[in-house]
Amino acid sequence: MLFGLDGIEIGLIIVFLTLFSAILSGFPVAFAIGGAGMISFGIIASLDSAGLLMHQAIDTGSTEYAALLAQGVPEKAISVFRYPDLPREAHALFQNGWQVAMDRNISFIVNRVNERVIAGQSIETLLAVLMFVLMGIVLERSKIANDLLTTMARVFGPLPGGLAVSIVVVGAFLAASTGIVGATVVTMGLLALPTMLRNNYSPELATGVIAASGTLGQIIPPSIVIVLLGTLAGDLYSTAQDERAVLAGCSDALTYLGKPAVVSVGTLFQAALLPGILLAGLYAAYAFGYAMLNPSKAPAVALGESNGEAVTRGEAFTWYLGVPLALILGAVILGQVNVVGSQTIRVDSYSDAGATASLRTKVGEQCKTSMIELHGQAAWDTAVAEQQAIEDAGGVQESHRLSPEEIEALRAAKIANAAPIGTGLAVFAVMFGLILSVARGVSPSANPLPLQIGAAGIVLGLVVDWLLIGPTSSSSWTVVAMLIPWIITLYGVVYAFKLLAKNELLRVVFPPLVLIVAVLGSILGGITNPTPAAALGAAGAIMLAAYRKLGDQGQSPKVIIWSTLATIVMILMGVNFDLRINTDTVSVESWIAFVFTYALWLYALFGLFFSCWVLFKAGVLTPAVRETAKVTSMVFTILIASQLLNLVVISFGGEEYIQDFLRSFDDVRTVFIIVMLVLFVLGFVLDFLEIVYIVIPIVGPVIYGAHFDPKWVTIMIAVNLQTSFLTPPFGFALFYLRGVAPKEVTTGHIYRGVIPFVLIQVAALLLLSVFPGIVTIVPSLLGG
Repeated sequence: MLFGLDGIEIGLIIVFLTLFSAILSGFPVAFAIGGAGMISFGIIASLDSAGLLMHQAIDTGSTEYAALLAQGVPEKAISVFRYPDLPREAHALFQNGWQVAMDRNISFIVNRVNERVIAGQSIETLLAVLMFVLMGIVLERSKIANDLLTTMARVFGPLPGGLAVSIVVVGAFLAASTGIVGATVVTMGLLALPTMLRNNYSPELATGVIAASGTLGQIIPPSIVIVLLGTLAGDLYSTAQDERAVLAGCSDALTYLGKPAVVSVGTLFQAALLPGILLAGLYAAYAFGYAMLNPSKAPAVALGESNGEAVTRGEAFTWYLGVPLALILGAVILGQVNVVGSQTIRVDSYSDAGATASLRTKVGEQCKTSMIELHGQAAWDTAVAEQQAIEDAGGVQESHRLSPEEIEALRAAKIANAAPIGTGLAVFAVMFGLILSVARGVSPSANPLPLQIGAAGIVLGLVVDWLLIGPTSSSSWTVVAMLIPWIITLYGVVYAFKLLAKNELLRVVFPPLVLIVAVLGSILGGITNPTPAAALGAAGAIMLAAYRKLGDQGQSPKVIIWSTLATIVMILMGVNFDLRINTDTVSVESWIAFVFTYALWLYALFGLFFSCWVLFKAGVLTPAVRETAKVTSMVFTILIASQLLNLVVISFGGEEYIQDFLRSFDDVRTVFIIVMLVLFVLGFVLDFLEIVYIVIPIVGPVIYGAHFDPKWVTIMIAVNLQTSFLTPPFGFALFYLRGVAPKEVTTGHIYRGVIPFVLIQVAALLLLSVFPGIVTIVPSLLGG
């Protein structure tokens, strides 16, 4: 033993010292990690060959070890940390020689790169990183962030601390549209910090709120951190829970837990929503409270009048709150009484399988004891009763192919129970009603007749759907019957959009807000997974940026507007018509709908290409694509390099040694606290990419193998990494801000400014640990 340390401990020290030295050397991080792996392996192999690194392992041939196994202690649970008095034997780190270890590492790195980067299951999710990066960079380069800052400052500026609150709001907007911390901090530092200083804001508050708000992209979906964590969390959780189940005496995690050990990126987005909003709210509350206590350091500022009309309190209440609330509550109530609901009459060819017991009860005695300890005696007794009832009824009813008579009976039942008004039409009625209501509130002096005509069109459409359209109505008849109501409604909606476009706040906020809702809504609602949603976001950002550029140049943006409408109509056609043309029989109606939808798709594609051409001529597209390629290449290079470094740690037993140390604690909460503290400290010197790909695979099997909810574990890690981004003296967000701050802003100002926000982050972590429901409630409601 060298210096009284075990050989594995020295090997771990060598790896981490080499890694930190390589990163601090100024060499590109993506290549420094891979280089650190190769250099540290060479050093460890040399010392091991010289006999200087010896590992004191448990003597598995001793009688004491055999006695533990005879007592029923799982082999996986025996370690030098939990049983330090067991006899040991010394052997080299590389028992078969470093050459064999190197050969294994080379073969493993090829396999891992193939699985995780080139052709594995996670590659589709990783493609979302590229799309989200492109989306964020395009929005940032097209000056949309500048418009948001200016507009929000005018809205909140007259309030005490209003400029700081506006920074938080814009930070949340940019986080939901970019997910890139560095870009957000730099953008707001360049645009907002000089304005805040000119208006006598405290440098500490100004820098603190910019740095903190810029890091919201770590947690608010679509966060790149969560995307990358999600690609690891699913595998770590399922594997760790299977191991946990085996230790508990059960066959697999499904038997032990009573549910599949699965977690997806979409579910993690759902889990991150409330914590992200909570953090933004705490930031804004602190800024407002600071201004109330120190009015001279965060004064109210009027940054010019908005071009919106003056609205009385009664008008604002009626059109911004009263009517929208009535529309939403009305739709919910009608849905409860089956006036609004599904009108589908589709029947599957196979019956549903019968329900099974809530827990598997046909298990061994050890598994039974473990399951009762996990779920409680009441849950076990309930499952036993359920299983007995199933057996008394002849066993679980298996799925079978339905006969034509059974299918017809089920279809008739669906027709009889169908709601008079379809859910889709009700949703559009509420959306159009909200648009008309807000337009009336924005411009109360405008002629209300077109808005009233539009509202009449909505009512007429609901009546037509109730009286003339039924579950068996064809799609073509639906279009013919609804044509007049749709035309009347669109007349009012187009007029409403003209009124809304005159309001500066809505003109600036509404387009990116719609894009964010479309992207996040499709993910959170389970409509699609993150990768197609990210592609939608990237395309939408390109078209939105082109729309703004054409406006700046005084050119007509009609092509983009019509392309957007073509996309909307194309989606509606897909919902209402059967567009499959590769079936045995295709109706004339389906052929017409397909050709029309295909024409819409071609025009929407033309609009996207046209938008790319506009941005290319404006000098926006080329640097955006170049920056996207740079960021994405860095992510994938770090992924590959981190796999190499991980394999080096695994090759001499470092990963298993760390995991055995963590498992030696009886209280898993203690283990989780230790891991969180280590991640927090590492966040001072490592970027989140290195932590996600190097540290999480090592500690993940332990923390994801505990009884904690994997969604809660992942979000706690993300918030923790966000905290380390802010913490002096090495927080990355502080360096980003220091690089763009004016000369009069010192490093001391920045450090003092972020301390309250670091305390807010710590308070948020404690809040999430005490009330984990903040993380899990949204996935529970949405079925994630």
